[in-house]
Amino acid sequence: MDAHRVHPHWSKDADYSQVPFFIRRMNTREQVSVPEVPSAHLPFVGFLFLTGGEVLAEVDGTQFLCGIGHLLLIPEGRSFSIRYYSDAVGYTGGFRADLLSRPEVVLQWLEPVHQAFWFDEAVFVGELFNMMVLSFQRGDREFLGKGLDLLLSRVKSQSLNQPSQVVSKFLESVFSTVRPPQTLSVYAQEACVSPGHLNRMVRKATGKSVGEWIDIARLGMAKRLLRDTEQPVSEIATAVGLDDSSYFSRFFKKHAGISPLAFRKKMHGLS
Repeated sequence: MDAHRVHPHWSKDADYSQVPFFIRRMNTREQVSVPEVPSAHLPFVGFLFLTGGEVLAEVDGTQFLCGIGHLLLIPEGRSFSIRYYSDAVGYTGGFRADLLSRPEVVLQWLEPVHQAFWFDEAVFVGELFNMMVLSFQRGDREFLGKGLDLLLSRVKSQSLNQPSQVVSKFLESVFSTVRPPQTLSVYAQEACVSPGHLNRMVRKATGKSVGEWIDIARLGMAKRLLRDTEQPVSEIATAVGLDDSSYFSRFFKKHAGISPLAFRKKMHGLS
């Protein structure tokens, strides 16, 4: 465990196949620099617990919208990625079943478990994760095993209701990297429902409208292109589905708080 104690976070270049446990804190609310979670097939049971904000996670194409007090457990070997997060605070990591006193508890899982803890129970689970961070830093494997046993003893067999297939497909489509975000009418046509019906379904399942998700996806794509490419702002505007570069600049500043060029300079460490 020592080799992974200094950098307890996901890394696309690291080999976690023999790591019994790791955990890292998340904090995007205070703009703490936290490495992005790359898409990966987990070699162990993964977990995500939020004490603030929200995260849209995807496991084998299924969307899980996690809020405060939500725990997501991902079975070993599943493809996992983070599609969106906002003010996300909490913990993420993974563990091997042999850390548990009863490994069969997780070995029998066939699907992800998504559970909400409320009020005092959520506070307790948050403190339990905090203690596991400290134990991980000390290399205290015995406490980590006991902490995981205690956590899983509070996990119910019933998971939260997940978004319908229509809503899940919409979320998958809107965050697609092979095309820019489309319009409400396009997504409704692809789902074979009316725009109004799709919007009601999405809002009921996620708390956000189709338009809000489109803006979130468009902003995320724009940030990636500004950070990772040298494309002019006008080309990025077109790439995210906004042909008017002036409108794109206003859109970006409204949602990101700074202009596209200022964001690029900030990401590249330029004044």
